[in-house]
Amino acid sequence: MTSTPEPTVTELGLPDRVPLAGLPRSVRIHEVGPRDGLQNEQTALPVEVKAEFITRLAAAGLRTIESASFVHPKWVPQLADAEQLFPLVAGLREQYPGLRLPVLVPNERGLDRALAHHATEVAVFASATETFARRNLNRTVAESLEMFEPVVHRALSAGAQVRGYLSMCFGDPWEGPVPVSKVVEVGRALLDLGCTELSLGDTIGTGTPGQVAALLTAFGAAGVGPERLAVHFHDTYGQALANTLTALQCGVTVVDASAGGLGGCPYAKSATGNLATEDLVWMLQGLGIETGVDLEALSATSAWLAGRLGRPSPSRAVRALRA
Repeated sequence: MTSTPEPTVTELGLPDRVPLAGLPRSVRIHEVGPRDGLQNEQTALPVEVKAEFITRLAAAGLRTIESASFVHPKWVPQLADAEQLFPLVAGLREQYPGLRLPVLVPNERGLDRALAHHATEVAVFASATETFARRNLNRTVAESLEMFEPVVHRALSAGAQVRGYLSMCFGDPWEGPVPVSKVVEVGRALLDLGCTELSLGDTIGTGTPGQVAALLTAFGAAGVGPERLAVHFHDTYGQALANTLTALQCGVTVVDASAGGLGGCPYAKSATGNLATEDLVWMLQGLGIETGVDLEALSATSAWLAGRLGRPSPSRAVRALRA
């Protein structure tokens, strides 16, 4: 008598769709792999490989892809080719209607460079804690907000949308737990400057679902609804998907993720990779939540990039689907 071999995940296909009550019908994934993911890699990829990576992500159905960072090359050398990369991928916006290609700008000089290349969406990066603000921006929290004010106003005047990133929302490796009131205070300040969206970052991955619910509830009490918020979780302690589900239950519909689980934080040594986009899409599809993403094409893209980086993909879904 011969035994029947177990089917692979690929043979089983996509997850069964079993919705949960109280969740959104669709989620917009803010793909950060080409920027936040690659900035922490030891291998500096050629600009042509980065352009192909972004092209493949767009072909897989992702419609918000953070493509570059107009920071000084001294600080993030892996992203020093922004002015070469962005023109190579800007035309994808015509090929894929609705495609958004935001870029990170640290200051007015970065904004000038981004606008010179016709960027229509930019992002600024703030900290909820003083220590990280000093280490990342060489400024206090208040000074960093002062630096961002003309950036945001000039970007809006030029017709660009502005996203605000807020890091260290749940824990700081130097300061420990971060008070919810401080996160809300700095987050409100970014929105008051004119940011159209605020992404709340668990930079070192210490957050848990109760913390997520408490922070989103506090933002609501301060007059900031979930429609203005996004979440950005790192998976250091395996909490990223649980935290994401909690955020969805609180009404958030924008989730940051990185293809293949790339990235971390170059200024926070304990931080491991971002939430893998494939792991996120697997969960969302199982919940019946629309993303517009072709999971097979996306996992193939991450496996391709892992080959260029010379190591396996950290994403559990990629490893299972490519088995």
